[in-house]
Amino acid sequence: MYESFGTGDNAAAYYSHGTPAERWERAEQFFEAKDYTAAARVLVGLVEEVPEQTGPRLLLARAYYHSAQLLRAEAELRIIVERDPVEGYARLMLGRTLERQSRHAEAAPHLRLASALAGDFPQD
Repeated sequence: MYESFGTGDNAAAYYSHGTPAERWERAEQFFEAKDYTAAARVLVGLVEEVPEQTGPRLLLARAYYHSAQLLRAEAELRIIVERDPVEGYARLMLGRTLERQSRHAEAAPHLRLASALAGDFPQD
């Protein structure tokens, strides 16, 4: 039978329902469908449950970035690069997030490091 998950507790139950693997899959589906806000709602609980895992936190940061929640994206990305300074994609995303906030001077070192980690060195 169909159960409504419209608002309030029902909506919260929908986003937190299932095993971590099921919620990860649901978050990926929302993200692929470009419903970044819904993906973030699922991922927030998942990140709280498994804070040591980079994958859910990185996808949460990407969902925040794409839904213009830039301060939240920045906070998640800073956690990742603090734990793993050579996580190149997180560095790239952090640089882009800072650029999008017009914080170009702060973004530059992260973008340079991301480029170096990817093997993109200037050719002389």
